[in-house]
Amino acid sequence: MTNTERPLAISAPEPRTLDLIFSDKARAELLAKYEIVEADPENIAGLGDDILGKARYIIGQPPLSAETLSRMPALRSILNVESNLLNNMPYDVLFQRGIHVVTTGQVFAEPVAEIGLGFALALARGIVDADVAFRQGNELWGGEGNASARLVAGSEIGIVGFGDLGKALRRVLSGFRARIRVFDPWLPQSILEENGVEPASMEDVLTKSDFVFVVAAVTSENKGFLGADAFASMRKGAAFILLSRADVVDFNALMAAVSSGHIVAASDVYPEEPLPSDHPVRSLKGFIRSAHRAGALDSAFKKMGDMVLEDMDLMDRGLPPMRCKRAERETVSRMRSKPVAVN
Repeated sequence: MTNTERPLAISAPEPRTLDLIFSDKARAELLAKYEIVEADPENIAGLGDDILGKARYIIGQPPLSAETLSRMPALRSILNVESNLLNNMPYDVLFQRGIHVVTTGQVFAEPVAEIGLGFALALARGIVDADVAFRQGNELWGGEGNASARLVAGSEIGIVGFGDLGKALRRVLSGFRARIRVFDPWLPQSILEENGVEPASMEDVLTKSDFVFVVAAVTSENKGFLGADAFASMRKGAAFILLSRADVVDFNALMAAVSSGHIVAASDVYPEEPLPSDHPVRSLKGFIRSAHRAGALDSAFKKMGDMVLEDMDLMDRGLPPMRCKRAERETVSRMRSKPVAVN
């Protein structure tokens, strides 16, 4: 490669697009500094050796085989802009070669945490039901409309999972003087304590909380681990707020617990996405629904592009990526999250 030749990056960011994740200014910088080759994510192997042999970066997370990677001697990093780590490439080969696999998923932490707080307040104060009643002319005034209302302030809160989203959630809850217990078997107790939360068992998080936030990623060990027994163990009237992935819960059991009146709930994620029009959760009283939109803010998407550019610049200078989050060899193969299907 000559001094005037730009590094080559393969662009396969589906379901994102470059226009979505790069501002006009950032995209202009990307195109000025790099030769961008747009590619079908399902056919990276079909690219010629003149492209694969020069590619320094992949923006996206297309399926890759060990044979395809062997044709990419210059590859330094795969920059995952979807945020879920799919089991669609030989991570052992990537780690052996020192190729960085990084994700931008942390851009969603703050917006998802904020909507989680919104769910908690809405459930605690009956905001959604009160608005519907008002629209229908059936509102209850003053104290009559607060029969089941409670405060988030001074409450007991449980969080399942304490990655980027869990930490962001703790920050947005910091002004509510709540006692926050956290269950996360992948973290040592000291990290939880340093973040101002109490390490706790799963049982304590469920049984001692007024609000339970589930922000854990789906792994090979925890798929569907919150079921009927877990919901039955919660305090009557407690709120269950699902923000990460629906596969960590038995969704039918969750709906049954809400339908029985034992708990209330809110969710931004579902077993099928988009959700069928006749799915029973759509009409379930005591359940607040959001269409996987918690993190989908333009500001978050554009932050992805900024992070990608910063890390590519660092790696161009022989330094490790610092802005995106690196996949860990011990845990990447356990991830079972899946992206949203788009019609």
